[in-house]
Amino acid sequence: MAPTPMDTLKTKMAEVLDVRAAINLLQWDLEVMMPPKGAEARGMQLATLSALAHRLFVTQEMEDCIKAAEDAARTPDEKTLAALTRYDYTRATCLPEAFVQKFAGEQSKAYQVWVKAREESDFRLFQPHLQTLLGLLREKAEYHGYAESPYDALIEDYEPGMTSRQLDAIFGDLAPRQTALLQRIMASPHQPDLAWLDQQWDADAQWTISEEVLRDLGFDFQAGRQDKSVHPFSTNFDIDDARITTRLNPNELFSALTGSTHECGHAFYEMGFLKSDRRTLLAQAISLGIHESQSRLWENAIGRSLPFWEHYTPLLKKHFGAQLQGVDAHAIHRAVNHVAPTFIRVEADECTYNLHVVLRYEIERALVEGSLDAAGVPTAWNEKMKQYLGLEVPDDAQGCLQDIHWSHGSMGYFPTYALGNLYAVQMLEVIERDIPQLWEDVGRANFHPLLNWLRTHVHRVGRRMKAQELIESISGKAASAEPYMTYLERKYAPLYHC
Repeated sequence: MAPTPMDTLKTKMAEVLDVRAAINLLQWDLEVMMPPKGAEARGMQLATLSALAHRLFVTQEMEDCIKAAEDAARTPDEKTLAALTRYDYTRATCLPEAFVQKFAGEQSKAYQVWVKAREESDFRLFQPHLQTLLGLLREKAEYHGYAESPYDALIEDYEPGMTSRQLDAIFGDLAPRQTALLQRIMASPHQPDLAWLDQQWDADAQWTISEEVLRDLGFDFQAGRQDKSVHPFSTNFDIDDARITTRLNPNELFSALTGSTHECGHAFYEMGFLKSDRRTLLAQAISLGIHESQSRLWENAIGRSLPFWEHYTPLLKKHFGAQLQGVDAHAIHRAVNHVAPTFIRVEADECTYNLHVVLRYEIERALVEGSLDAAGVPTAWNEKMKQYLGLEVPDDAQGCLQDIHWSHGSMGYFPTYALGNLYAVQMLEVIERDIPQLWEDVGRANFHPLLNWLRTHVHRVGRRMKAQELIESISGKAASAEPYMTYLERKYAPLYHC
């Protein structure tokens, strides 16, 4: 039997997706396993494969396959898959192959320099590379086109349909309310005693604890693995091959575990797509905001809850013994929910995290729109840290060099972190209704009902909806700051008696 137009389209797209998976693997290796001297060759390899993936996708043959599939599509999934492929094809054909190859090469160079600049806490090393990437990002925005801001064209890569105008409205509501709550908390006389945390915590023990918790959560080590990296991240090459990393810090007891649970949430999403959607565009995330909602749900709502720590305090005591003498689950719960402005975004608490996002959003939007150049980043960063968090930044490593994203040329990405926080809590409201025994389950380390709920309502949807459609289908209302602020008030007002 001759293949149908949809069969042909799936075969062609599978080839493209296989090359993209190989690119992801090389990038994972670059950040986890590759020796430093391999950087130059790796840059060339990534550039070649990026150009190849682009070349495979933007052919006239692919255009013909899409058109035939559009005409022949009958089922909802066939129509959605044809539409998704058309959308991606239209965006990809805006970019010349030479541009794609150049951008990939510059990304690799910038990443290696960023690592060195961060180690030496010297933004000047990274500045020319950031300036080069900015020029390419503005060029990319022009290729895609935009109605108001070139930044909107970049957001589309991460949160389709979102605009800077919408972000201004969301952040305009969220940031002042979080700032007001933060001020109440910092003014409270009921601050936790955290002196017991000021110790050295064995990194190997942290690693062992993180892997045990991952197994309890349901992470399948036959279909995934955890490694160490400078910056925690997750990636996947297939539904049955997801990789996560975490960062070990002997000065921070909870850093590795929160990193692991966060990245596990991302991996769950990638591992939860339907097997029948494998090697198609349906087996992809709707948006990075939805992706982030999965990591934030596990890291914060679950991993920082009292029932979670009532179960896992004995595990900590098993590994750290005398270091935790006199420390109970309530003390640990207060510690993991300690609110205090910090320089480092990935170590920020729930009451300050979104302020870190707003800071980055405002800076990168100004960079893309041209009202700020790369040389002005450290000054702008330091001023906004003072404005939003009341902190004087001591050096570039703890300031504008702390994040990996700009070295990847990923601008428009940061807002999705805050959106993920909002989406996660909006889902949690429904989860608590649908699973009345949720917190009893968490206290028994029975995470299967929650994971199954997410598989059903989020993961298996794949890319069949847009983010706002999914949130409304789950919660019955549009995404907003209100559920998140209710969650923060319900959680932190009792902790700080404010």
